[in-house]
Amino acid sequence: MKRFLFPVALLTASLLGAARLITTSNPPDTPSREWPEYLGGPDRNHYSPLDQIDASNVGRLKVAWEYHSGDSGQVQCNAIIVDGTLYGVTASNRVFALDAASGKEKWRYAESGAGGLNTNRGVVYWSDGKGTAAADQRILFTIGSSLCAVDARTGQLIAGFGTNGKVSLKAGLGPTAQDKFVISNTPGTIYNDLIIMPLRLSEGADAAPGYIQAFNVRTGKLAWVFRTIPLPGEYGYETWPKDTYKNTDVGGANCWSGMSVDRQRGILFVPTGSAAFDFFGGNRKGQNLFANCLLALDARTGKRLWHFQFVHHDVWDRDLPAPPNLVTVRRDGKNVDAVAQVTKSGHVFVFDRVTGKPLFPIQEVAFPKSDLPDEPTWPTQPVPTLPAPFSRQTITEADLNPYAENKDSLLATFRRAKVGPFQPLGKTPTLVYPGLDGGAEWGGAAVDPDGIMYVNANEMAWLLSLRETPREEELAHLSPGHRLYTMNCSACHGPDRKGNPASGYPSLVNIGQRRERDYVTRLISSGKGMMPGFSSLSELDKQALTSFLFGDEKVEAASAPSGKKGPFVPYKFNGYNKFLDSKGYPGIRPPWGTLTAINLNTGRHLWQVPFGELKELTAKGIPATGAESYGGPVVTKSGLLFIAASKDGTIRAFDKRTGKILWQADLPAPGFATPSTYEVNGKQYVVVACGGTKLGTRKGDSYVAYALP
Repeated sequence: MKRFLFPVALLTASLLGAARLITTSNPPDTPSREWPEYLGGPDRNHYSPLDQIDASNVGRLKVAWEYHSGDSGQVQCNAIIVDGTLYGVTASNRVFALDAASGKEKWRYAESGAGGLNTNRGVVYWSDGKGTAAADQRILFTIGSSLCAVDARTGQLIAGFGTNGKVSLKAGLGPTAQDKFVISNTPGTIYNDLIIMPLRLSEGADAAPGYIQAFNVRTGKLAWVFRTIPLPGEYGYETWPKDTYKNTDVGGANCWSGMSVDRQRGILFVPTGSAAFDFFGGNRKGQNLFANCLLALDARTGKRLWHFQFVHHDVWDRDLPAPPNLVTVRRDGKNVDAVAQVTKSGHVFVFDRVTGKPLFPIQEVAFPKSDLPDEPTWPTQPVPTLPAPFSRQTITEADLNPYAENKDSLLATFRRAKVGPFQPLGKTPTLVYPGLDGGAEWGGAAVDPDGIMYVNANEMAWLLSLRETPREEELAHLSPGHRLYTMNCSACHGPDRKGNPASGYPSLVNIGQRRERDYVTRLISSGKGMMPGFSSLSELDKQALTSFLFGDEKVEAASAPSGKKGPFVPYKFNGYNKFLDSKGYPGIRPPWGTLTAINLNTGRHLWQVPFGELKELTAKGIPATGAESYGGPVVTKSGLLFIAASKDGTIRAFDKRTGKILWQADLPAPGFATPSTYEVNGKQYVVVACGGTKLGTRKGDSYVAYALP
């Protein structure tokens, strides 16, 4: 192993000088007694200075109000609260405003037609800072490929923003992106009069480029673009094949999980994802900057200040899952403003916020080469020496599920697989652990002012493999719709259309008995939840695919799919398959979910506890196993940690010092979202969105707020 020596571009002298003043159009950097931004503030620390609810009285929390949106399904929204008004999003992307003390609806904006199916994790509030009744107050959010702005008081689109209140998220991506799938699941980040937007793209070779774009909040005009797949002459260009920037067979390297911003210094911190196609990189030989990076950008101009790459030439979908935390830690007796990034692999990397210098040593570790032709996996990957990982890093035969009834088949599967960190994918299954949803997931981590990080993690192994892409003649016997299904849908929903519900992919058998044809056709174009849209398919292709799914395809109508051919990749992905036992439980021993407290000053763990339970196993006398979770924690000045997130549909309050559960309550549906806590009229509330549907859980339509009686 060798010490990590990746080149870092330092800040210019002007940026290292005196901090710039925050303008009035920026929300405050100091923790608010409300919850004015996604994850609480620009530092994304999920921290609140409220202390009305504490260890002595948290057990008396009761439901203060419950808001039913009438729109059931997956809701991942971290609601924001500004001036006594709560803003949130429903399962189908209807934005609403509530009285934060009563839960009474003030207004709702509902998009008509296509584009309202993607999951949305929240909205952005911006004001011109006048503090008067005539102040310009806006709520910004995304629907489909549009960034929208409405009046925060009425919910009406603002005509002067873009075209009738909307601008395209494809504005700065270039001509190749215009017919490709581009949406955003995560709220943008405000700096002065700019909003910088995350993007979600296809994960195939047809993906748009994942450039970082800043838009003017007042006008909607594009302000700057940072190209994560560089053009000739730009830094990082040589880490890709020379024509990659043309976006013909490689895209991605996008920030989908959200950003944080140091407004005093004017530094934007952007975590990026993998290049697409996710699982084979033979057509993108090289290190692939700026995929899988933490980028520090000048928030005014988009200029790169420094960067760090967490995975070189990623072929494991190891994109960065959450915004980084902006923290202050003690190192060598001094306070250091730092940035901490959690990863799917269960690591935390900590850097000096200004220079990008790691605060703990990082080593470049050698890992195996791929056995696939033309797949030049990178020989080493960076691994931090501290903090210690918060997820297990290796799985052995002794780690198989001791409660499984099919231990022999689990063992046989395990012995057939390639096991260990950064094992390249191939025709033989690779056991990827932690799995594709982490380790850390999009909920991210909470950090208190003492530099203690609190992060929930998934402990699930996934079995992934590739197969050779079938040649045209091998598919010639299939109908046009069946051919399209095989090439675009079978990896997730299976060749028999039975899906993989345990991994989150529903059956499409008899879909016509559950959904209208127009809905399915629209879903193919726009996507839904975490399913990407196939906007590049022609109308004839979509009709053929829908007809195949509904079982009434007229094969004689066409001999082949009519749309243009996408980029050729020699290998296809065999689907997202969790390593499960015969009862659908994880194939590895518990804990299957954890909650960990990490001292970022020292890199040492303070405590780790199982997080969540499977109540049917607890009833059998099995100790709490932990469970998969989506969404993050909230930490308060009073020493409490609030978190829902778990598959078991429970919200809990932990003692942040010990990890002991102090209070818990059943939710109407699992809260796969980060809670918010705020104060209105002297009373503290904790609110969480309850949508469910993931992991086979019951769905709901509620926002539930708790307070002391």
